[in-house]
Amino acid sequence: MDSGIGLLAAAAAVRGLRPDADLVLSCDPDGMPWGPRTPDDVTERALAVARAAAAHRPDALIIACNTASVHALPALRAELEPGIPVIGTVPAIKPASAGGGPVAIWATPATTGSPYQRGLIRDFADSVAVTEVPCPGLADAVQQADEIAIDRAVAAAAALTPRDVRAVVLGCTHYELVAERIRAAVQQPGPPPVVLYGSAGAVAAQALRRIGERPAAEVAPGSRLTVLLSGRESALPDQALSYAEGRLLQAVSPAH
Repeated sequence: MDSGIGLLAAAAAVRGLRPDADLVLSCDPDGMPWGPRTPDDVTERALAVARAAAAHRPDALIIACNTASVHALPALRAELEPGIPVIGTVPAIKPASAGGGPVAIWATPATTGSPYQRGLIRDFADSVAVTEVPCPGLADAVQQADEIAIDRAVAAAAALTPRDVRAVVLGCTHYELVAERIRAAVQQPGPPPVVLYGSAGAVAAQALRRIGERPAAEVAPGSRLTVLLSGRESALPDQALSYAEGRLLQAVSPAH
């Protein structure tokens, strides 16, 4: 679940680990964007999206949204667990800092400088140089698949990113859909490639662990894909098909 199509990265990661897994993608186009909402509003919207997904009796629920994980994870777990394990999304600050700095953290303006993000930096990146980079408009541009707006928002964030960064943490799930464009924008001539750290692979693996399953990428695909837009069953939005992750999901198991 997510506010929008940022969940595609985690869904594609699950599909890569278990091609036979049925997927329910639940998002909230009626309530987007979540970022400017109050924590109580985010929690209310996230609960509604989670309940729509839970009605399909999933084995686990991935909160593929940093904003919802920050504000709504306790409420979601209180309502759904232990019947449905709930896996949140945390920016990959710990693995990024383990590789040495400097590190840049690209995130929404609401998350940048937040006590939540500052706490992660303090706990896991205290020994490396970290720059918090706000990315106004980038998640919305990705959601709308607006190429011009994406380029503009990526360029603005790259201008705020120190030229010597060795790693960039993608602190919003939408950003993972344009990861290579971000890498190209921050890469300087000469140094080794900048390493990008997203969360999709980690949360997909954690979801399997929580339900006692193992990766089995070799199994034959044959799974169902259910898409819920503010609770309504639908096809994948056209914007989702602008990204490789959306096209992969549609090709393997068309939504019903």
